[in-house]
Amino acid sequence: MARYKVILAYDGTQFFGSQRQAEARTVQSEFEVALRKLGWQGQSIILAGRTDAGVHANGQVAAFDLNWNHPSQALLRALNALLPKDVSIRSTEECADDFHPRFDATWRRYCYTIICDPARDPLKERYAWRVWPVLDFDLLQAAAGIITGTHDFSPFGRPTRQNGSTIRQVFHAGWKQDGSQLSFEVTANAFLYHMVRRMVFVQVSCGHRQLNPEKISQVLQNPQNYPVFQGLAPAQGLSLIEIGY
Repeated sequence: MARYKVILAYDGTQFFGSQRQAEARTVQSEFEVALRKLGWQGQSIILAGRTDAGVHANGQVAAFDLNWNHPSQALLRALNALLPKDVSIRSTEECADDFHPRFDATWRRYCYTIICDPARDPLKERYAWRVWPVLDFDLLQAAAGIITGTHDFSPFGRPTRQNGSTIRQVFHAGWKQDGSQLSFEVTANAFLYHMVRRMVFVQVSCGHRQLNPEKISQVLQNPQNYPVFQGLAPAQGLSLIEIGY
């Protein structure tokens, strides 16, 4: 018996999130079905984190124990042959018996994609949020700079467990522009529930000059005096990119 660490990629469009749910199609449930066909007898795989319905990933990490008397690459090929087309194993390796994808992680990176276009684009909008009018890129960057650092982010989300801390350290937050496409990349030690999607929604409000970036600074300096920001960016623009250990 050995513990394996795998990196998962998935198109979240047809999933009700990553974590197993009763009577709902999830990444975890599909992965466990494939594993059982290889003789896995565990109760549950361990995921590094939970992604919402519609959110994508190419850097999700999972771990499980399995009797597998073949090379790790053979396990990768076997799993990919059994998984549906919207899930893929990108890498497989044996790891320490006590490796835990969630608790051992030191940072996580997400990317959110926006396209600025007055007309619908069905192909691009599967993986992006279309907004119009054009966003002010300088205001987006100003807002991202304010988000960077260690703060109480309670106005941006709720903790992943009851009575958990809402303090998070954002190591990097910034925007990139490529024509009509904008990408927000953010790396932190951990994230609150809905934190990235709410960050994006608030920054888009800044980019549309509906909110002054200084308001974000005021809220983060005195979070206890402000309610949670209203509004969430749509799920399909968000991808879990990488998790560091």
